[in-house]
Amino acid sequence: MSDAAKAEYWKANIRLVIGCLVVWFIVSYGCGILLAEQLNSIRLGGYQLGFWFAQQGSIYTFVVLIFFYAWRMNQLDRKFNVFEE
Repeated sequence: MSDAAKAEYWKANIRLVIGCLVVWFIVSYGCGILLAEQLNSIRLGGYQLGFWFAQQGSIYTFVVLIFFYAWRMNQLDRKFNVFEE
């Protein structure tokens, strides 16, 4: 793998990580803390939505992001021919 390809692979990986962290931050901090009062006017399963995001929503989002990251990294690995069988 050339140095340019390594740099491009690393750049794509970092971009993916930053994107996942931004989504997680928005869900956990934004929806769970900053927007909790506004979201509490909506109910989900009998609970206020702001409370739900603070207690479970950020955890569910994190688990989904783990699977998304693994799926996307497999695609990047194949694109840059560094995948494992």
